[in-house]
Amino acid sequence: MDRIQIAKRAKELLVEGLRLEISPDEIVDSEPIFGEGLGLDSIDALEFVVLIEEQFGVAIPDENAARKAFASIDALADFIQSERQAAAG
Repeated sequence: MDRIQIAKRAKELLVEGLRLEISPDEIVDSEPIFGEGLGLDSIDALEFVVLIEEQFGVAIPDENAARKAFASIDALADFIQSERQAAAG
């Protein structure tokens, strides 16, 4: 799965998993996911973290890593790709 596929799947998970009333294509990859971005709250954040960890087999080790990884879809795709490459050796 390449970076573009990861970003696409992450947006699908975000919309489906959190039952957002937008399409994945409406999410701008470079814009913030939380706060002013899509207006998601801390409960949404927890749910999305679990969805990402389960779908992509990555672990979000702490709050600092989560803030960086979930800054945007771009940042999330980079994080997932990096973690998967590191795990593969």
